[in-house]
Amino acid sequence: MARMSAEERRESVIRAATTEFARGGYYGTSTEAIARRVGVSQPYLFRLFPGKKAIFLAAAERCVEDTSRMFAEAAEGLEGEEALHAMGDAYRKVVSEQPERLMMQMQMYLAVAAAEQEGDREFGETVRAGWMRLWDAVHLPLGADVNETTAFMAYGMLINCLVAMGFPPEHRVWRGMDPVEGSGERP
Repeated sequence: MARMSAEERRESVIRAATTEFARGGYYGTSTEAIARRVGVSQPYLFRLFPGKKAIFLAAAERCVEDTSRMFAEAAEGLEGEEALHAMGDAYRKVVSEQPERLMMQMQMYLAVAAAEQEGDREFGETVRAGWMRLWDAVHLPLGADVNETTAFMAYGMLINCLVAMGFPPEHRVWRGMDPVEGSGERP
């Protein structure tokens, strides 16, 4: 069996951290749990990342990167309503097939709120910069229309909250969920 390079290990730490942080949040996840999931020691984990915060922020960055790329790929060559539907469909698919990505997003926002109450602005700066990359990823395909982009992002956050709370697909809260057609389709 070939040994993993430090970069490959780093990638496996980011994947494991995403899963662990998605489940337990920043404050409820130990670096020991992440190391165990990767199959490395905690000291090795800290050779790859300077601390828990760096691991969390790397996982947050990856989450935003992956979501931005997904929006860009879905909207490639499309604009307006076609782009809206393509990005919405892609997001619904990701949320249903990779729920850890959704939960990581939610944990990112919670970590910002908690950290900023304690005077730590680094979480907020990083997550807000990521949010702006997501905004930009959908803004241009939607014709750089602020209202369309706002509605898309608002519906996305509503979907995130409903999925995170576990509302089943047949629940009445899903009716009228599509901002364009009112289809009520659930992610």
